[in-house]
Parts: sequence; C-alpha cells; structure tokens
Amino acid sequence: MKINATLILKLRAQQSWSQEELAIASGLNLRTIQRIEKDATASLQSKKALASAFDINIHELDDEESVKVTKYEFKTLEIAHNEGFLAGLKKQKLPDLASILNKEGQHGWMLVQVLTPEITQGVWTGQTGSMIAILQRAYT
Repeated sequence: MKINATLILKLRAQQSWSQEELAIASGLNLRTIQRIEKDATASLQSKKALASAFDINIHELDDEESVKVTKYEFKTLEIAHNEGFLAGLKKQKLPDLASILNKEGQHGWMLVQVLTPEITQGVWTGQTGSMIAILQRAYT
C-alpha cells in the first residue's frame, strides 16, 4: 500500500535516526526501511511498526496524494462558421482551431471533446454550421 515516505523521512530526521536506527526501533529490516523510503510502499504490518516507532496514529502515514481529489470545471465554446463545414470529399477552410484552443489554454482550459451538433442529432446534410468544444480546467 502507498505510504507517505516524506513524512517518514521528516520524522526520522526529527529523531536524528539513521535508517538502521529506525529499523531497530521499528523491528523492521534495514532493507525494508530503505525500500519504504525509496518506493513509498509498505505492507500494513510495516506501516503499523513505523507508526509505533514514531508514536503516531497509523493513519498519519497514509499517502497524501491518495487523499487529494481534483475537481474540474467545464465550459463549452461554440466555434461557428457562416458557410458551414463541408464534411464530404470537398473540404472548405476550417477556422484556425489551434489558435482558438491555444488562447483558451493560456487560461488553463484543456480540450476534452469536439462535437458537431447537426451530426449528433441525426440531421446531417453533409455540412455543419458550427462545432462545440468542451473544455475543462482544474477547479481551485
């Protein structure tokens, strides 16, 4: 299971313990301590032993990243074209999608999906009048 290796390093430094001293205090093998600090993974038994050695609650050693949840906000951006986009063999010039999306990207927006409403509604005539870009960014 994932474990907060940064906290283990911090607590070990506060005690002025070497990895070998932590191994003795926790009853774990030196190689186990090295692996835990390097890979940030430990068995439940090792986690219990470390919590006991540092005299802390076992849940304090939970991996911080697994607790964080990223929330997103979404928005739609209509990219219209007066003449419509021809979806057949003959292609008309499309709007500069790269510059439109890069402008949004400067504000943290990331493209999720592009939709063409006429096609998705089953009213496809070979042309679409607009595209809808769905964008997301991390919510702060």
